[in-house]
Amino acid sequence: MKGFPLNAAPSLAFPALFLAGCLGFCLATAAQQPQQPVPPLAPEKTAAPPQNAPPTRESSTNKTKNKIPPFVILGTVFDEKAMAYPGVQVHVRLKGDKKFKWDTYTNSRGEFAVRVPEGPDYEVFVHVKHFQDVSEFVSAKGGVVQQQLSIRMQPVSQGKAEVKK
Repeated sequence: MKGFPLNAAPSLAFPALFLAGCLGFCLATAAQQPQQPVPPLAPEKTAAPPQNAPPTRESSTNKTKNKIPPFVILGTVFDEKAMAYPGVQVHVRLKGDKKFKWDTYTNSRGEFAVRVPEGPDYEVFVHVKHFQDVSEFVSAKGGVVQQQLSIRMQPVSQGKAEVKK
Protein backbone atom coordinates (compact mmCIF):
# COMPACT_ATOMS: atom_id res chain seq x y z
CA MET A 1 0.00 0.00 0.00
CA LYS A 2 2.60 2.40 -1.01
CA GLY A 3 0.50 4.72 -3.25
CA PHE A 4 -2.37 5.36 -0.83
CA PRO A 5 -1.72 6.99 2.58
CA LEU A 6 -3.48 5.34 5.53
CA ASN A 7 -4.53 8.58 7.14
CA ALA A 8 -6.37 9.91 4.02
CA ALA A 9 -10.14 9.77 4.12
CA PRO A 10 -11.20 6.91 1.79
CA SER A 11 -14.87 7.89 2.21
CA LEU A 12 -14.26 11.08 0.16
CA ALA A 13 -12.27 9.36 -2.58
CA PHE A 14 -15.08 6.99 -3.61
CA PRO A 15 -17.76 9.70 -4.25
CA ALA A 16 -15.26 11.78 -6.21
CA LEU A 17 -14.41 8.80 -8.45
CA PHE A 18 -18.10 7.93 -8.84
CA LEU A 19 -19.00 11.48 -9.94
CA ALA A 20 -16.07 11.57 -12.38
CA GLY A 21 -17.24 8.28 -13.91
CA CYS A 22 -20.84 9.53 -14.26
CA LEU A 23 -19.66 12.76 -15.88
CA GLY A 24 -17.51 10.82 -18.34
CA PHE A 25 -20.45 8.54 -19.23
CA CYS A 26 -22.77 11.52 -19.81
CA LEU A 27 -20.23 13.25 -22.06
CA ALA A 28 -19.67 10.07 -24.07
CA THR A 29 -23.42 9.56 -24.51
CA ALA A 30 -23.94 13.17 -25.57
CA ALA A 31 -21.17 12.86 -28.16
CA GLN A 32 -22.93 9.86 -29.75
CA GLN A 33 -26.25 11.66 -30.25
CA PRO A 34 -26.83 13.20 -33.68
CA GLN A 35 -26.35 16.95 -33.81
CA GLN A 36 -28.82 17.63 -36.62
CA PRO A 37 -32.50 16.72 -36.57
CA VAL A 38 -33.60 13.78 -38.65
CA PRO A 39 -35.59 14.91 -41.71
CA PRO A 40 -39.27 13.84 -41.66
CA LEU A 41 -40.32 10.89 -43.74
CA ALA A 42 -41.90 11.69 -47.07
CA PRO A 43 -45.67 11.12 -47.06
CA GLU A 44 -46.84 8.09 -48.96
CA LYS A 45 -48.58 8.90 -52.16
CA THR A 46 -51.80 7.05 -52.83
CA ALA A 47 -53.61 6.84 -56.09
CA ALA A 48 -56.59 9.16 -56.31
CA PRO A 49 -59.94 7.46 -56.96
CA PRO A 50 -61.37 7.91 -60.42
CA GLN A 51 -63.58 10.99 -60.77
CA ASN A 52 -66.53 8.95 -62.05
CA ALA A 53 -66.48 6.49 -59.14
CA PRO A 54 -69.38 6.69 -56.67
CA PRO A 55 -68.54 7.57 -53.05
CA THR A 56 -67.59 4.63 -50.90
CA ARG A 57 -70.19 3.22 -48.52
CA GLU A 58 -67.85 3.42 -45.52
CA SER A 59 -67.50 7.19 -45.61
CA SER A 60 -71.23 7.86 -45.93
CA THR A 61 -72.28 5.45 -43.16
CA ASN A 62 -69.58 6.61 -40.75
CA LYS A 63 -70.77 10.19 -41.05
CA THR A 64 -74.32 9.31 -40.01
CA LYS A 65 -73.33 6.90 -37.24
CA ASN A 66 -70.83 9.24 -35.57
CA LYS A 67 -72.98 12.36 -35.69
CA ILE A 68 -73.98 13.57 -32.21
CA PRO A 69 -77.63 14.55 -31.88
CA PRO A 70 -77.81 18.35 -31.54
CA PHE A 71 -80.66 18.67 -29.00
CA VAL A 72 -80.21 18.10 -25.25
CA ILE A 73 -82.93 17.49 -22.68
CA LEU A 74 -81.61 18.55 -19.27
CA GLY A 75 -83.42 18.17 -16.01
CA THR A 76 -83.36 17.82 -12.25
CA VAL A 77 -85.60 15.50 -10.23
CA PHE A 78 -86.65 16.55 -6.72
CA ASP A 79 -88.55 14.68 -4.01
CA GLU A 80 -91.57 16.05 -2.11
CA LYS A 81 -89.25 18.01 0.24
CA ALA A 82 -87.52 19.73 -2.72
CA MET A 83 -84.35 17.70 -2.16
CA ALA A 84 -82.40 16.33 -5.14
CA TYR A 85 -83.36 12.74 -5.92
CA PRO A 86 -80.36 10.65 -7.10
CA GLY A 87 -80.64 7.30 -8.90
CA VAL A 88 -84.02 7.92 -10.53
CA GLN A 89 -84.53 6.29 -13.94
CA VAL A 90 -85.66 8.71 -16.64
CA HIS A 91 -87.23 7.42 -19.89
CA VAL A 92 -87.53 9.43 -23.11
CA ARG A 93 -89.58 8.52 -26.19
CA LEU A 94 -90.97 10.19 -29.26
CA LYS A 95 -94.40 11.69 -28.60
CA GLY A 96 -97.03 9.11 -29.53
CA ASP A 97 -94.66 6.09 -29.48
CA LYS A 98 -95.20 3.17 -27.12
CA LYS A 99 -91.56 2.18 -26.60
CA PHE A 100 -88.95 4.33 -24.90
CA LYS A 101 -85.85 4.99 -27.03
CA TRP A 102 -83.58 6.63 -24.42
CA ASP A 103 -83.03 5.78 -20.76
CA THR A 104 -80.77 7.39 -18.18
CA TYR A 105 -80.43 7.83 -14.43
CA THR A 106 -80.09 10.96 -12.33
CA ASN A 107 -76.68 11.64 -10.82
CA SER A 108 -75.89 12.35 -7.15
CA ARG A 109 -77.40 15.85 -7.52
CA GLY A 110 -80.61 14.59 -9.14
CA GLU A 111 -79.59 15.85 -12.60
CA PHE A 112 -79.90 14.08 -15.95
CA ALA A 113 -79.10 14.86 -19.59
CA VAL A 114 -80.20 13.07 -22.77
CA ARG A 115 -79.12 13.89 -26.33
CA VAL A 116 -81.87 13.41 -28.91
CA PRO A 117 -82.27 14.33 -32.59
CA GLU A 118 -83.64 17.79 -33.29
CA GLY A 119 -87.12 18.17 -34.76
CA PRO A 120 -89.82 15.99 -33.20
CA ASP A 121 -91.60 16.29 -29.87
CA TYR A 122 -90.55 14.04 -26.99
CA GLU A 123 -92.10 12.69 -23.81
CA VAL A 124 -89.94 12.54 -20.67
CA PHE A 125 -91.29 9.97 -18.21
CA VAL A 126 -90.13 9.52 -14.60
CA HIS A 127 -91.26 6.60 -12.44
CA VAL A 128 -90.18 6.11 -8.82
CA LYS A 129 -91.59 3.60 -6.37
CA HIS A 130 -93.95 5.21 -3.81
CA PHE A 131 -94.27 8.36 -5.96
CA GLN A 132 -96.73 9.40 -8.66
CA ASP A 133 -95.51 9.01 -12.23
CA VAL A 134 -94.52 12.27 -13.94
CA SER A 135 -94.66 12.83 -17.69
CA GLU A 136 -93.56 16.06 -19.40
CA PHE A 137 -93.47 16.96 -23.07
CA VAL A 138 -90.54 18.67 -24.80
CA SER A 139 -90.46 20.25 -28.24
CA ALA A 140 -87.11 19.99 -30.04
CA LYS A 141 -88.07 22.44 -32.79
CA GLY A 142 -87.25 26.03 -33.56
CA GLY A 143 -83.45 26.18 -33.43
CA VAL A 144 -83.24 25.80 -29.65
CA VAL A 145 -80.43 23.43 -28.67
CA GLN A 146 -81.60 22.43 -25.18
CA GLN A 147 -84.61 22.26 -22.89
CA GLN A 148 -84.35 22.48 -19.10
CA LEU A 149 -86.87 20.57 -16.94
CA SER A 150 -87.50 20.66 -13.21
CA ILE A 151 -89.46 17.62 -12.04
CA ARG A 152 -90.89 17.42 -8.52
CA MET A 153 -92.09 14.01 -7.40
CA GLN A 154 -95.21 13.73 -5.23
CA PRO A 155 -95.79 10.74 -2.92
CA VAL A 156 -98.62 8.37 -3.76
CA SER A 157 -101.59 9.14 -1.56
CA GLN A 158 -102.96 6.24 0.46
CA GLY A 159 -106.33 5.35 -1.01
CA LYS A 160 -107.59 3.68 2.15
CA ALA A 161 -107.34 5.41 5.49
CA GLU A 162 -106.84 3.14 8.46
CA VAL A 163 -109.64 3.26 10.98
CA LYS A 164 -108.62 2.74 14.59
CA LYS A 165 -111.13 1.15 16.92
